[in-house]
Amino acid sequence: MTERMFRMLEQYQKLDTLLARARRERFADPLEIARLRQRKRKFRDRLARLLSPPTAEAISL
Repeated sequence: MTERMFRMLEQYQKLDTLLARARRERFADPLEIARLRQRKRKFRDRLARLLSPPTAEAISL
């Protein structure tokens, strides 16, 4: 695992913690929860691209 991937995993875990904390609040801000979910989804997509093997299309470019 590269250092970049490790840092991204750490940030992903921090986002997960922030999201869980925001959801537990009594008067949770729905916009903040939506923003955190979107950021977490983007991180998950980036990690998936980094972890997936290159496709034939990507190699030919």
